[in-house]
Amino acid sequence: LPPDVPVIVASHDRAFLDAVTNRTLFLRPEESPVFALPYSRARHALDELDASMARKFERDMKIAQQLRKQAAKLNNIGINSGSDLLTVKTKQLKERAEKLEDAAVQAHRERSAGAIRLANRGTHAKVLITLEDAAVETPDGTLLFRTGKRHICQDDRIVLLGRNGVGKTRFIAMIRNAIAEPGSIANIKVTPSTVLGYSDQALSGINGEDTPLAMVSRRFEIGEQRARSLLAGAGVVIEMQDKKIGALSGGQRSRLMMLVLRLTNPNFYLLDEPTNHLDIDGQEALEDELLKHQASCLLASHDRSFIRAVGNRFWLIEKRRLTEVDDPEAFFRSVAETPN
Repeated sequence: LPPDVPVIVASHDRAFLDAVTNRTLFLRPEESPVFALPYSRARHALDELDASMARKFERDMKIAQQLRKQAAKLNNIGINSGSDLLTVKTKQLKERAEKLEDAAVQAHRERSAGAIRLANRGTHAKVLITLEDAAVETPDGTLLFRTGKRHICQDDRIVLLGRNGVGKTRFIAMIRNAIAEPGSIANIKVTPSTVLGYSDQALSGINGEDTPLAMVSRRFEIGEQRARSLLAGAGVVIEMQDKKIGALSGGQRSRLMMLVLRLTNPNFYLLDEPTNHLDIDGQEALEDELLKHQASCLLASHDRSFIRAVGNRFWLIEKRRLTEVDDPEAFFRSVAETPN
């Protein structure tokens, strides 16, 4: 072709692209960068741009976290001293943190058509789920609250705080559906490598008509002897393993659910009142598991000890808004003063 004729080329042949092109456009859902370079040099420039964006995201999130910690310290001092100036400074620091978080842009991650690796349920993604001011509604469309812009990251153990009826369970169900069917929930983006472990208040993930032995053996394709050993280790004794799950005690069913979660080998947990049926030993065992494996999770619970032990981030739902708070203590006090 004459050198002055514009040509658009789509090809997987990198050498060919390097030989014939002088501009490269990378098609992406959110923003498509273009470079006045042939493919290989443009790809290098793109990698540098992505790395720079990732560093900025990490830096902004770290600064926001530091601002929140400073605000918490000033807030405590202000409460003890009665200083209005410190109260104002606390508010300013929180507003700065919120602005940074709202403006933060996660670096693009390519979705692979098929990774060349053996089974691995880990993920290198920093951000697992992004909420773009999602609306949480009742089945009839009544607004419960809006999320604002939020990120759920690896190693986050986020506790939802709020009075009964504010929409905690509804929110957890929305996240579950968004993971099960990516793109199905408006304004909720899920990293493709996210593998869910889910448990609700009713322990609906296990069938009451099934037996523990049959369910574990079938669902995870393991032999009877291995299944019996795992069940016994989870607190379901031999004589209960062939009885219907509906005949188990609440504690036994809860421990069975925890075993199912572990065998699912997730990298993100959604837990709605996970300690409801657990005795203290079971609660502490669950706490130890979540902390030992640095599990990423979003959970709702009324168990204050469990919340204090497990949570490292706290999202408060009130007045139809979701806000991040530094700790759960103010919420606990408000509930004690004016119970539901």
